[in-house]
Amino acid sequence: MSGFDTVLVVDWSAGKRAPKRPSKDAIWLGLTRQGVSNDPVYCRTRAEAEAWIADLIATEGRAGRRLLATFDFPFGTPAGFARAVTGSDDPFALWAWFADAITDAPDGSNNRYDVAERLNALFDGPGPFWGKSHRDRWPGVPYRKEGIRFDTFAEKRACDAVAKAASSCFQMAFPPTVGGQMMMGLPMLHRLRALGGVAVWPFEDTTDAPVVLAEIWPGLIEEAVKSAPEDEIRDRAQVRLLADALARLPTEELAAEMGNLPDAARVEAWILGARIRTRLTALASTTAPPLRNDCFALPPGVHWTPVEEALAHLRAALTPVTGTETVPLAEALGRITAADITARRANPPLPNTAVDGYGFAGGRDAGLHRLPLTQARAAAGDAPATVPEGHAIRILTGAALPQGVDTVVLQEDTVIDGDHVSFHGPIKPGANTRRAGEDFAQGDTVLPAARRITPADLALLSAAGHAGVPVRARLRVGVLSTGDELVEPGADVAPGQIHDANRPMLRALITAFGHSPVDLGRAPDDRAALRRTLDAAAPQVDAILTSGGASAGDEDHVSALLQETGTLNLWRIAVKPGRPLALGLWDGVPVFGLPGNPVAAMVCTLIFARPALGVLAGAAWEDPQGFDVPAAFTKAKKEGRTEYLRARIRDGRAEVFASEGSGRISGLSWAEGLVALGSEARQITPGDPVRFLPFASFGL
Repeated sequence: MSGFDTVLVVDWSAGKRAPKRPSKDAIWLGLTRQGVSNDPVYCRTRAEAEAWIADLIATEGRAGRRLLATFDFPFGTPAGFARAVTGSDDPFALWAWFADAITDAPDGSNNRYDVAERLNALFDGPGPFWGKSHRDRWPGVPYRKEGIRFDTFAEKRACDAVAKAASSCFQMAFPPTVGGQMMMGLPMLHRLRALGGVAVWPFEDTTDAPVVLAEIWPGLIEEAVKSAPEDEIRDRAQVRLLADALARLPTEELAAEMGNLPDAARVEAWILGARIRTRLTALASTTAPPLRNDCFALPPGVHWTPVEEALAHLRAALTPVTGTETVPLAEALGRITAADITARRANPPLPNTAVDGYGFAGGRDAGLHRLPLTQARAAAGDAPATVPEGHAIRILTGAALPQGVDTVVLQEDTVIDGDHVSFHGPIKPGANTRRAGEDFAQGDTVLPAARRITPADLALLSAAGHAGVPVRARLRVGVLSTGDELVEPGADVAPGQIHDANRPMLRALITAFGHSPVDLGRAPDDRAALRRTLDAAAPQVDAILTSGGASAGDEDHVSALLQETGTLNLWRIAVKPGRPLALGLWDGVPVFGLPGNPVAAMVCTLIFARPALGVLAGAAWEDPQGFDVPAAFTKAKKEGRTEYLRARIRDGRAEVFASEGSGRISGLSWAEGLVALGSEARQITPGDPVRFLPFASFGL
């Protein structure tokens, strides 16, 4: 069995129209496509949900993605019930019976209790269906289960026992209302099955089916659901976590779970995952917020954190926080792919010629060859013609090879004599042609997930047949400067004040990284004012960069506030320029507290914040590309800290700025990159190799 590209988990409802505002006890749809978890969809009515699911089936089919669609109501009933109702053990006969019997109005009102009463009349004694919304209505449906005897068939199916499900398909009211959900769900499944390409597990062979429908029970992962955010609607969390868990289940494990079922499953159905409850719970539990309160924490006792250790810890701790969307190719430059993207068509789609010349079938031995020419001509864009055996055709670069042509001789190597072409061999079969799909075949992955799209990628996507591309939403990064000494650029300054150089620089860096900067302005050295600024910023952004106030002094309010939230990790990083880097969370939003000095702020942003923000945005971790070049300077470097010197390349050598002082902002403008010197002591003289990191390798 092949795996699934897309997993859908449906939490169904038998009730009337749900409120406009997302709520519990309604219909929720969880979707994970190619490993990417989508925001769950809330549906107010069954008709709306069915239309959404049918559209999803069509969409995934057009994209060539295999879909596993799962639903949280019984697909079958205990053995014997279907035969008593339809005269057959075929579960699909019961589906058709319910499709004919059930009526469902646009507002969600329906006749499920009438149908339960009609079914109960087929059996002696009360039941088997019980439970109703009004004690004085539907006299044929008992209000409670007491007195119902399940002697003709069992109350529960074999899979209900294995999954330890609390209720049965005969319970119509008092949550969980499984019987009502089944009655309102089976007609929908009956219609979906008629769409084509849809197979139902375990009733049918689903080995190669493009769409597989299966029964699930979210209660299997209840322990994982308990760890979901407190403010998340429980039904929403269930479908989100279960879709992720099923998508993460390795293909061979899913195949094993869907195989080797008891005989009863062919009649009663089976709950997918019933035998691997612990495994699914573990997979669901791996879905966690992008950052934990201790995600920046380092081992106790660490005083000076090496740069490599800090980067490794960041890389391991972060996960994407952005959602997904599909954008046209014209808007995709610089965006991050949300999933692996496969080719919708091969490139080239047909065999074609690589040169201007004359085409014919087969190669030719040494010697002179003279072939009659057809009157037709093949050019790029022409429908392939047919060339008679032993004839040649005029063919131009890029033209699809006509029928009867597999070899092309260069125009420069031929002589035209009336209606014949002459040339000397030898020439190999297939010469000067391109095979269909020699670049990539239909279905090949042309771009991986987590890749930042380049102009060349746009050409590749277009050739692969894509008009749009699934991408991550842009990461919103707040930029905040702190300090009483700061005024806006160009404003009048009083003694002791300086213009804010960090915010313009950091906003530009965020834009260059492909994210969306959000200007949070300036905050004074006032803890209450800074708290209000962060409170207002958190709902608007996905991450925050602050500059200043990140150390442990009296006026270092950023680190002090993060300390109050219990999320602060004040790293004393063995780096120059820099050292203090405050990392933490504010109302769940990652905060990078940068040094206030512009040189240190820029270096820390490039080295630490840039790759971290990339991961939060959905990209792969990106280390800057460095090059070993000869030094054009002399330096006695002490042991202990990794140093980044402002540098540029002249005559193939790395020059460094005249002063290493971090207050010399002009050196940032002068530089074209950084020279990185490791933590070991070094005596550098002109000509010694040093590592140069051009600003271009940081995306600048």
